[in-house]
Amino acid sequence: MDPERLLKRLSAAGTDADYELDLRGLDRAHAEESVRRMLERNRFTEPRSIRVRLQAPPSGGGETLFQPIGRLLLEARRHGLLSRLSPLPPETGVGYRIETVGKAGHD
Repeated sequence: MDPERLLKRLSAAGTDADYELDLRGLDRAHAEESVRRMLERNRFTEPRSIRVRLQAPPSGGGETLFQPIGRLLLEARRHGLLSRLSPLPPETGVGYRIETVGKAGHD
């Protein structure tokens, strides 16, 4: 499949979400810890969708949190904490849309 078409399909998975985790302006250590806490809290709730917002890359390039946070989320998916993980469409900003597995029937 054409990589451009695949990216469009993945990012079209939806930008609406139940919650948003805004990591813009945080350094890597604080952003990663925020994601870890969010994942831990959501293990005990009903499944939900979450938009994870990241700082746009600086003009001229530079380090961003996109890859480190992406790796952390991918690891969470491998461990069964996430049912979905996709990048946000470029026109909506930088980040990811995830869906947690949670705990069905939570009261």
